[in-house]
Amino acid sequence: MKTSVSDKAFTITNHILLLLLVVITLYPLIYVAFASISDAGQLITHKGFLYKPLGISFEAYKSVFANPAILQGYQNTLFILVFGVTTNLIVTSLGAYVLSRKNVMWNNVFIFVVVLTMFFSGGLVPLYLVVKGVGLIDSLWATILPFAVNTFNLIIMRTAFMAVPESLEESAKMDGAGHLVILFRIVIPLSMPVIAVMILYYAVEKWNGWFYASIFLKDRELYPLQLILREILIANNTDAMSTGANAADQFQIGETIKYATIMVASVPILILYPFVQKYFVKGVMIGAVKG
Repeated sequence: MKTSVSDKAFTITNHILLLLLVVITLYPLIYVAFASISDAGQLITHKGFLYKPLGISFEAYKSVFANPAILQGYQNTLFILVFGVTTNLIVTSLGAYVLSRKNVMWNNVFIFVVVLTMFFSGGLVPLYLVVKGVGLIDSLWATILPFAVNTFNLIIMRTAFMAVPESLEESAKMDGAGHLVILFRIVIPLSMPVIAVMILYYAVEKWNGWFYASIFLKDRELYPLQLILREILIANNTDAMSTGANAADQFQIGETIKYATIMVASVPILILYPFVQKYFVKGVMIGAVKG
């Protein structure tokens, strides 16, 4: 088929707009990456766009990894990430499986109550009192257990589980399989695209989480990485990582340390995305087109 002039113009315009969108999206990360390995003295005097590193220096990364607070924050964040995502997947899968069964009594009532929590909540003060009442204050579990289920993710997973053919479950029941066997050996393996999406959603949520950690955690040794990063960026607290320098040098090195800390905190979660990208579109579409 011959493409018309208007179609060609539309295609070219789309490509230009998408290219601009990519540049706008990627440039802040590129800027931070270049700034983190730039010479502190040159960076502090530079104005405008940054297209390449201003000199090459890894002093900022050395200072970041030499800071015990960063390493402790990494350790705390990995604990929250591993146990948090595992808890999220288990609880969300169990809830989605129950809500996806057609023979569950008052199923629609349960779904209504679950959806209702998306629009109304008790608020921060009641949540804090509950967490304090069960003795989770100053515990990393305070950032995991109260958030074991995300309602939106639960609905997406329920929709995916409903798409599994009933004939497979009936065959499994005839062979003596119970609900746990059906869930973990039939339903979940057939729903891996949406499981991969859930892993990505929950992992990003846990990795970037800092607000509730700042509410429930008072001991600085329990701070996750993002809370340490917030302290460095907002409180401008880089003195501990730029010791042995005068005030002017501390200010200069502190600027590159901020960028290096952002890179250290952002790169791991960016690395995760390519491994689940092939499942991402399919998993999201499952939740989008089925009711």
